[in-house]
Amino acid sequence: MNKEEFVKALKCLNIDISEKQLNDLDIYYKMLIEYNTHTNLTRITEEHEVYLKHFYDSLTLVKAINLNNQTLLDVGTGAGFPGLVLKIVFPNLKVTLVDSLNKRITFLDTVIKTLQLKDVKTMHARAEEYALNNKEKFDIVTSRAVANLNMLSELCIPFVKLGGYFIPMKADAKEEIETSRKAIKTLGGVIKNIINFQLPNDTGIRTLIKIEKVSKTSEKYPRKFAEIKKKPL
Repeated sequence: MNKEEFVKALKCLNIDISEKQLNDLDIYYKMLIEYNTHTNLTRITEEHEVYLKHFYDSLTLVKAINLNNQTLLDVGTGAGFPGLVLKIVFPNLKVTLVDSLNKRITFLDTVIKTLQLKDVKTMHARAEEYALNNKEKFDIVTSRAVANLNMLSELCIPFVKLGGYFIPMKADAKEEIETSRKAIKTLGGVIKNIINFQLPNDTGIRTLIKIEKVSKTSEKYPRKFAEIKKKPL
């Protein structure tokens, strides 16, 4: 996907991207590639692939929810996908990026400073540790390609405000969804919508699972990660 195709594809998502935002994404891409030469952030490095599989893919979150002025948490953000891309294109979002690897946070801090982005912060922490003081604080929580949905739900749903949404971004997730229904309910969530679609040029199936927080999560969740992994809900 070249930049022209990227802009055209975004129009199909009802996103009109500005020249400044395009320029910021270009700087972000160049910084990603440079940093990736010494620190492994992504296996996808070709420009047309980054624009499709990182930038465009991150922005497909709009298929599930309107983005404007909400607080958004990206759990296991990695090199900033989807959270930092969403912040660049939707500047009114208040974004928090959480990752357990400090080298990723260092990279994100550099990009944020270079692009002079406001209302975006990074946290070097494991999700279950960050949750201790940040439960029910965010309008939207998302996570892309981090863990199986039943484990991911326990890590993410506790962060969501009542009436807010957890929207994991997955590939083909039929099986995961079925095995996660009990966990989602236990944590106070309910699946409102499942959106399946193909990335442009038949480059992969994607699934957005829109989970509304309808009741408070019990204080005992999330458990320690070893426990979550050993005995998922």
